[in-house]
Amino acid sequence: MVPGMTTATTGPLKVHALGGSDRRGGGDGPAILLCHGFGAPGDDLVSLARVIDAGAGVRWFFPEAPLTVSLGYGISGRAWWQLDLALLQQLAMEGHARDLSQETPPGMAEAREALERCIATLEADHGVVRERLVIGGFSQGGMITTEVALHAEKPFAGLAVLSGTLVCEDRWKPAAERRAPGMKVLVSHGRADPILPFHGADALRNMLTKAGADVEWVPHGGQHEIPTVVVQRLAAFARKCFVTGER
Repeated sequence: MVPGMTTATTGPLKVHALGGSDRRGGGDGPAILLCHGFGAPGDDLVSLARVIDAGAGVRWFFPEAPLTVSLGYGISGRAWWQLDLALLQQLAMEGHARDLSQETPPGMAEAREALERCIATLEADHGVVRERLVIGGFSQGGMITTEVALHAEKPFAGLAVLSGTLVCEDRWKPAAERRAPGMKVLVSHGRADPILPFHGADALRNMLTKAGADVEWVPHGGQHEIPTVVVQRLAAFARKCFVTGER
């Protein structure tokens, strides 16, 4: 466990908290909420709070996905919705990439509802202000936070999509045309990603840009990962979002 981290049920989800005035997620500072990817432990991204300087008093929240998934050999992880892991691994081994842009993942609607309720609880019980809240995530976590951000009634301070991709384009494109104008977005992706193809993230970036979002594009030479350059850009992105949100 990371020193200072607290864990509590927040709405329907378990959430790990850090930072703030008490280093345990307390206070009234701006906040960052990051969602982990498929098959990861619920606290997978917590260490980012220790290496990202997003400004004084910033609070960090890391929700655990609602589903438990078996990864084989007695190992389990968390997921926002089920995936055919064997198929993804096979495609990766064969050097093929699956285009997800026209697919609506089964279970995304339920995951979105759970995360929206979690965020509403953070607002009601922890003083989180949406205009000072950056949401985002890695891989599947980036997809679910994109889904939430594009359908939110009120805008967030920013959206960070780390190694995510474009899904359900038929729904996201019109949603982006309504919500994305002026939205601050960070999109990062590895050119050698064997799990989610680079062109999927590029397509997401293009869709959001055409809809009027202010998109920071961070391509890198890595694979399905969060390298140092992305950590650095995420820190700068969050600081920029918070300065704008306090005007």
